[in-house]
Amino acid sequence: MKENPTQLTPATYERLVAELEDLTTRGRVEIARAIEAARALGDLSENGDYHAAKDAQGKMEARIRQIQAILEDALVVESSEAAAGGTVATGTVVSICYEGDDEIECFLVGSIEERRDGVEVLSPSSPLGQALLGRAPGDTVEYEAPGGMLRVKIVDVGA
Repeated sequence: MKENPTQLTPATYERLVAELEDLTTRGRVEIARAIEAARALGDLSENGDYHAAKDAQGKMEARIRQIQAILEDALVVESSEAAAGGTVATGTVVSICYEGDDEIECFLVGSIEERRDGVEVLSPSSPLGQALLGRAPGDTVEYEAPGGMLRVKIVDVGA
């Protein structure tokens, strides 16, 4: 296992397992059919359908390898307990406000695979992510950004 495993909620882990299963079965069969149909059209050097199918195959195989790598080193974590306790953990949505700014920003702490509509993803291994983990609403944390030290106040933590 890697030093920093990808932390996933159970729902995201199951979604990735299902996506991998779909890509390695139905997806590969569909791509093979598309390549076979394109080959039947003749000269492969000028066959746009063939090249498009091969390109799609390459992208699908890359996604399969990506999912396999994520799942191989995944650490499944429950975010509901941390959210219920009011602390920042993987899978929770945290609302923060930068010092000197009135705008509240919301982030989902976790892997990019945890993404949700309307909420940016914040890696728990990033400097801000590390500073926020385990903290509660009302806490102010500092972290080292490329432009220097920044301070943020945790406004809210939810699931």
